[in-house]
Amino acid sequence: MASNSKINRRKVNPLSLAFLDVMFCGFGAVILIFLILDHASTISPEETSPELLAEINLLREEVEEGQLGLVRIRNTLSDVDFEVVTAEGLARQIMEQIDTFLQELAALENSSMATVEDLARLRSDIEALEQEVLRLQASAFEQEGNSVRQFLGDGNRQYLSGLFLGGQRILILLDSSASMLDSTIVNIIRTRNMSDERKRNAPKWQRVVSTVDWISTQLPITSQYQIWNFNTGYQSVISGTEDNWLEVADRDQLNQAIENVRAIVPNNGTNMEQVFIAVANMSPRPDNIFLITDGLPTLNNRGSSEPLVTPGERVELFEEAVEELPQSIPVNIVLMPLEGDPSAAAVFWQLAQYTRGSFLTPSKDWP
Repeated sequence: MASNSKINRRKVNPLSLAFLDVMFCGFGAVILIFLILDHASTISPEETSPELLAEINLLREEVEEGQLGLVRIRNTLSDVDFEVVTAEGLARQIMEQIDTFLQELAALENSSMATVEDLARLRSDIEALEQEVLRLQASAFEQEGNSVRQFLGDGNRQYLSGLFLGGQRILILLDSSASMLDSTIVNIIRTRNMSDERKRNAPKWQRVVSTVDWISTQLPITSQYQIWNFNTGYQSVISGTEDNWLEVADRDQLNQAIENVRAIVPNNGTNMEQVFIAVANMSPRPDNIFLITDGLPTLNNRGSSEPLVTPGERVELFEEAVEELPQSIPVNIVLMPLEGDPSAAAVFWQLAQYTRGSFLTPSKDWP
């Protein structure tokens, strides 16, 4: 009986042998594949190419240095802005003191009790304060450069415009008629019937706004300026200041002027005669004018009952308007594109040449 049990224990199930064979063969196949595979692909290029690794390290160092340089530039710009603001604040305080001293001087001159020494002392104090104001303005000019604002365009191109950007009293005349919405008649009519928001965002009008913004960044910091927008009438972009010259050094006011330009909605026709008469009546008059428009006028001060104005009639309206423009003032013209006005470019070019100004027809990506 015992011998039979031993014989039974020695018997092996053939199914168990087949399963183990399959498992071991499969495991061996996995090991064989692992040994055959090329492990070089898992090695990074930096480890296989010392030259590439060195170049990558060099680029990383340059990036780090550039970031450090950017931080230094930002800190320097912040310090310069603080110094400029401080100088401008001191200049305003001194101007207030000058006004106070002038009032005292006028009171003393009208008083019989005033002595010569008192008058001389006040005059001396006023002269000293005026010199201090000039020094502070010069300091701000040196710290910030020739312009009080910056304009960053979308592209990297640099342009030689030939525009005369100097002057002590600079007037910007901005055509805000409906034709400034587009360069084609069909699209002008279509856009004119849209909402005010769509009109403000019209591509052509956005280029006009960017042009005004660019000009504002080129104004000398010691000069004065005024921005009028005109169509059938005219008005200053800073309401109520039509008869006043504004200070370029007043950065907040200049920024507000540009924001008000962005809020303008182009509409109606173009009356240049009225705005040129207003220029002639300014006191003191401007010594440099920027005229941003896209074509010849369609109206004059007498108005017109005609629904359409021919190109010849538009030239006549322009000639009538130019007769009201004061002589010896350079007129720099930025002419935007517009179909159906073939004489505009030649006529405006003649005006720029006659007044010793400049004439510019900008590309689509200017400024």
